[in-house]
Amino acid sequence: MSEEERREVENALIGSLKAGLEVLRGGNALDAVEEAVKSLEATGLFNAGKGAVLNLRGEVELDAGIMWGKTLSAGAVASLKRTWNAISLARVVMEKTDHVLIVGEGADLLAEKFGFERHPGPTRRVLERYSECRKLVGETRYELWRRNYEVSNLFVNDTVGAVALDQEGNLAAAASTGGLFLKLPGRVGDSPIPGAGFYAENGVAAVSATGVGEVMLKLSLASRVALLIRGGYSLERALSEAVSLATNLFGANTVGVIAVDAQGNYAEKTNAEVFYRGWASPSGSVLRPTSR
Repeated sequence: MSEEERREVENALIGSLKAGLEVLRGGNALDAVEEAVKSLEATGLFNAGKGAVLNLRGEVELDAGIMWGKTLSAGAVASLKRTWNAISLARVVMEKTDHVLIVGEGADLLAEKFGFERHPGPTRRVLERYSECRKLVGETRYELWRRNYEVSNLFVNDTVGAVALDQEGNLAAAASTGGLFLKLPGRVGDSPIPGAGFYAENGVAAVSATGVGEVMLKLSLASRVALLIRGGYSLERALSEAVSLATNLFGANTVGVIAVDAQGNYAEKTNAEVFYRGWASPSGSVLRPTSR
């Protein structure tokens, strides 16, 4: 990306950190991760919310999930088209329904029922990139999808997520995405699946992942990190173990993970060339995000 685009992304991340931190000062970890992710969805800069990429038919299909470590409650939506604010709708699923995951038309109806703002449609940047990707693969996308991750890796970008620990020791995690560029209609990745793209459990850790969704799904990556921590691993070692496994089995540029444990330790690990992230604490200043 250009230097101007890089600054835009870093400023958006700083804004997200500040938004989540402000909520955390008077609220809880669940409120904080929702607000942080919602802030990123709203910018149009990331592959989530207003900036989501397009599927093979040129449609927006959003996935998102959120989890509250205090009760292990979780909510998620997938193949959502009606609203850009997928993470808040995922929380509605968690708190206002008896379900964990609602998809497609059902998710759209729920967004309508609760008065969520409509998705404004793809940004100019997304439309330009979509046109470039279509030219790159021509009309052969369905065949290319059968070639494991060789082609899929070309279309991975900018899923957003957040993790938080509040003053009462509660952990929360969230993730939101538009999926892969030129994905097959109806494809669902890891972001709305508890234990794959996100996981939170009090006394253990909160985890949020990005990358090739199929990798996280196959490895149950987020819950795998939590399992390792329960088994005595440090947070840093658990992330290293999970990302190393992903790299060994599926190659580089497939995984990026952020996490915080019950003691307030923060860790991150990726095998990707670019991985934007940032960290903030009520007791300190917002730290400037970095790319690798």
